[in-house]
Amino acid sequence: MIRKVVHIALVALLAIHVAGCSETSEGATAQTASASCAGITERKMVWVEGGTFTMGEAPRYREEGPARTVEVEGFWISQTEVTNAQFAEFVEATGYRTEAERDPPQIAGAPPEMREPGSAVFRVPTADNPNWWIWVPGADWRHPNGPGSAITGRGNDPVVQVTYNDALAYANWAGASLPTEEQWEFAARAGAAALPEPLDPDGNPQANYYQGVFPARDMGTDGYTSRAPVGCFNANGYGLHDMIGNVWEWTTSQPAEGPQIKIIKGGSFLCAANYCARYRAAARQFQERDLGTDHIGFRVVKRKPSD
Repeated sequence: MIRKVVHIALVALLAIHVAGCSETSEGATAQTASASCAGITERKMVWVEGGTFTMGEAPRYREEGPARTVEVEGFWISQTEVTNAQFAEFVEATGYRTEAERDPPQIAGAPPEMREPGSAVFRVPTADNPNWWIWVPGADWRHPNGPGSAITGRGNDPVVQVTYNDALAYANWAGASLPTEEQWEFAARAGAAALPEPLDPDGNPQANYYQGVFPARDMGTDGYTSRAPVGCFNANGYGLHDMIGNVWEWTTSQPAEGPQIKIIKGGSFLCAANYCARYRAAARQFQERDLGTDHIGFRVVKRKPSD
């Protein structure tokens, strides 16, 4: 039922901004990879000591406030976002098929392409077609931008085109869970003051996000105009990589709208200073739980390493 609602909404929604703020005009991958970074291959969980922190902030966006005091117990969290290689291990072991690989509900009036398995892919709008998001038949975790794309040689990229339900299935298989919003934000802040933009003192980007005027052109100053291999940017104070930028990350938390909607955190390579500046720990976005995109991934948490 949820997915049926999502597909109905997509007919209108694909002309609007979805969950974040590039790719080529045809949706094919446009990666400007840093030749010096292959990403992190080690599977590592990092212990985050619990504590009390101020969650949220005086809102840059309405949904971020008000700031409030929250207590979090200690937990283990994956050092990086779950990668294509890790997700492939899960699929190989279980035979799992993601929601993007399954037949969508057949809805009267839906465009023909939305009657086929696929998912949402971002595209640069043009004068002839101002839509930012398109439904691409054949887009799934193995083909993040559609049939013309692949993850061959991209095992260390974060897996995308996974819904909340797909991420939860992986977490359950791994003996873990998805983080709550509170856990995620506590880990992302790492006891440090939030920065308005992830730059070092010399103005160099310290995360994979959008440099340039969104959505016209990503200048790729950070070395990437799409997903980066995990761990290519410096870790935060807890030793965690890519808590800001690269891809949005699913949490188990939900807004008042109800269980069909979940909260994603961290922003992505599509977040720009001039639009959707959600590459901050306090930022949050609402996302349909059974809709994946090419810029949403996840990481997992455990209560103790033996879990």
